[in-house]
Amino acid sequence: MNATIITETLDRVGLIRLNRPEVFNALNDELMNALGAALDAFEADERIGCVVITGSDKAFAAGADIEAMRSWDFIDVYKSNFITRNWETLRTFRKPVIAAVSGLAMGGGCELAMMCDLVFAADTAKFALPEVKLAVIPGAGGTQRMPRAVGKAKAMDLCLTGRFMDAAEAERSGLVSRIYPANTVLAEALSVAADIAARSLPILMMMKESVNRAFESPLSEGLLFERRTLHATFGLADQKEGMAAFVEKRKPVFSHC
Repeated sequence: MNATIITETLDRVGLIRLNRPEVFNALNDELMNALGAALDAFEADERIGCVVITGSDKAFAAGADIEAMRSWDFIDVYKSNFITRNWETLRTFRKPVIAAVSGLAMGGGCELAMMCDLVFAADTAKFALPEVKLAVIPGAGGTQRMPRAVGKAKAMDLCLTGRFMDAAEAERSGLVSRIYPANTVLAEALSVAADIAARSLPILMMMKESVNRAFESPLSEGLLFERRTLHATFGLADQKEGMAAFVEKRKPVFSHC
C-alpha cells in the first residue's frame, strides 16, 4: 500500500505531500492520522522552523473521503470524535505552515488550507466549500475560518452555493497570500519557508500565536497579549543577537533560544 503522505526534510524546512492521487487526495482517517504524526515529528524536531504542505498538480485535496463517510450515522461520528480527533493537530501546530495549493482545494481540502498560516496558490487553484450539495455543512472550520478570511458576504456566497472560487478571486478576497504559476508554486513556497525558517524559532512561534490571538479576542485583550509577548522577547538570546547584528551591520546568527 502506498503511503498516504510523503515527507521530506530540506534543511530547516519540513515538506509534507498529500499522496492519494487516485482520489485527488481525498482526506480519509489514514491520511489525516499520518499528517498528524508527521506534524508531531516536525514539532518535536528543533531543526525544523517551517513546514510546507502540498498535494499534486491536479489537487491539493478534493475534500473529505465521501465513500468512507456515506454509511456513517450520528453515533458513529459523535463517539469517534470525527474531525476533532485527527484534524486538530494542524490547528494547534506551533510552527509556521505554508499551504502550496495547485488544482482543487474543495471542502476539507479548502479547510485544511485555511488551517495553514500562509496559502500560496497556483494560477490553476480552485477553492470551494461544496458541502451544501451533499446535505451537510463544512465541519472542519469552513463556516468559521472562511468569514474571518473573506468576510461574511463572500463566505455566505461560497457556503450556500458551493461554487468554485479561482485563485485570482481568492487572493482579492483575502483567502490566498500569493499566486504563482503552477510550475513554480511549490518552489516559491519552499523558498519563502526557508527564509522564514532562518529566523529565530521562538520569535516565529510567538508571532504566529499573537496573530492568531487577533481572531479570537477583543482588540484590547489582543493588544495586551501582544505587548506582554513583546516584553518576553527581551528575555531571548536571539533578541540580543538580532539587535547586536543590526547595530554591527552584519547577518544575525540565531541560536533559537
